[in-house]
Amino acid sequence: MKLHHLIVILCITFTTTACSNWIFRIDVPQGNFLDQRDVEKLRINMTKEQVIYVLGNPVVQDSFDNDTWYYVYDMKRGMKDRGDDFQRQMIITFVDNKVANVEGDFELSEDFNTPLDE
Repeated sequence: MKLHHLIVILCITFTTTACSNWIFRIDVPQGNFLDQRDVEKLRINMTKEQVIYVLGNPVVQDSFDNDTWYYVYDMKRGMKDRGDDFQRQMIITFVDNKVANVEGDFELSEDFNTPLDE
């Protein structure tokens, strides 16, 4: 009789672990979601206020250097069949409160080096 109980318990255990992929897990996005169209609006010599208007406030501002802003977007997938986890980031450096350099995972527009004033 004990062997019968053990077989039933093992069958239930293996059946429930096989169904673990049926449990719905949500994706967890964190940070600034940046659209490529918004990034293409960036131009050299834009003020900080203009950058905030285009991209929103940065997720991280360097406490010791107010002239470096970090836009970071992190996606943690709940289910592997929806894709892999990823992170995208962009670092904007200001000189005299104007955009001097942009680095990161986004493509800048061809007009980036043309200031808005011209």
